[in-house]
Amino acid sequence: MKGYILAIMLLLGVNSLTKAQQKMPTPQEMTVKNVEELEKRLKLSPTQKSVIHNYVFDMSKLQLEMIKRQQAGTSNEDDVTKFYKVQNETNDKIRTILKGDQLPEFEKVLEDRLNGGTKKKKNKKGKGKEDEEVVTGISGLKLETKP
Repeated sequence: MKGYILAIMLLLGVNSLTKAQQKMPTPQEMTVKNVEELEKRLKLSPTQKSVIHNYVFDMSKLQLEMIKRQQAGTSNEDDVTKFYKVQNETNDKIRTILKGDQLPEFEKVLEDRLNGGTKKKKNKKGKGKEDEEVVTGISGLKLETKP
């Protein structure tokens, strides 16, 4: 009897841990993460950061709304088209407030996001030296096999 109770308690514990790991981020959390990355890479002024925050927050709300509809099975192809349209409009709005060196760096950020982000891969060269090679796209997801 004790074994059955212990097994049930173990299953309930694993189930609750699984649900906790599947927690969706809020639009605010997504926005903060995106804006912090842009601020770090583009060296945004406080005004630029505030305006970009508003743009990205609106896009994040739409993105999470779409994800919820997709999980519920009520999404359609028009949702994806709408999201890409809003994403492109948001990127265009961000471009209008960037200046000088920020524009080429913003394009690099967009390219990195399209390629699936940057994955850092360590290559050992020489004795004790480690250089980092940035790997983008699908190759960054492949596992290294040891000879």
